[in-house]
Amino acid sequence: MTRVLIADDHAIVRRGLRQILEEMDGIDGVDEAANGKEALACIRKGTYRLVLLDISMPGNTGLEVLKTIKEERPKLPVLMLSMYPEEQYAVRALKAGASGYLTKETAADAMVAAVTKILEGGIYVSDTLAERMAIDIGRPADRAPHELLSDRELQIMRMLAMGKTAKDIGGELAISIKTVSTYRSRVLSKMGFKNNADITRYAIQHHLLE
Repeated sequence: MTRVLIADDHAIVRRGLRQILEEMDGIDGVDEAANGKEALACIRKGTYRLVLLDISMPGNTGLEVLKTIKEERPKLPVLMLSMYPEEQYAVRALKAGASGYLTKETAADAMVAAVTKILEGGIYVSDTLAERMAIDIGRPADRAPHELLSDRELQIMRMLAMGKTAKDIGGELAISIKTVSTYRSRVLSKMGFKNNADITRYAIQHHLLE
């Protein structure tokens, strides 16, 4: 029996993904979760062949949920979904154990191709990402400073660069303003920045807002 779990905090997105999945041959059932906590609860009590996991959800990020899934169900494939371009999070997701990465603007046929390949035991990456990864192999080991940030630090750095306040970020991620301030301090320290203007300038220069 092939059951799939969709974990995304947007009901409209879940509905669209469900429609695509239910039209695929071999998919016997589709369950939904609106956040990471619900997703983990479903996984712990159910049996799934694949999880479609949004990278940005309230509470624990999709990458944090992915790491927990790989600890508890290491053989369970996870296809990461994101509104962010591949170059920002795809490699992080794959290194964390994801079986694939798709942006939410991906066409339905690419989604079907990704799900099919992963269910067959493969790893799915777009042609563009595969080419970029191949090029990166030949590059020196030097890494951009933001690549040394944790997943949550990078997420909050991007949100600060967008002009969001600590209150805005706390509400969106379901964390306290104090916690947001702590992450901001870590970002400033690790990146050698003095203020949010430095964050925004860096994010623009490194195309982190696209």
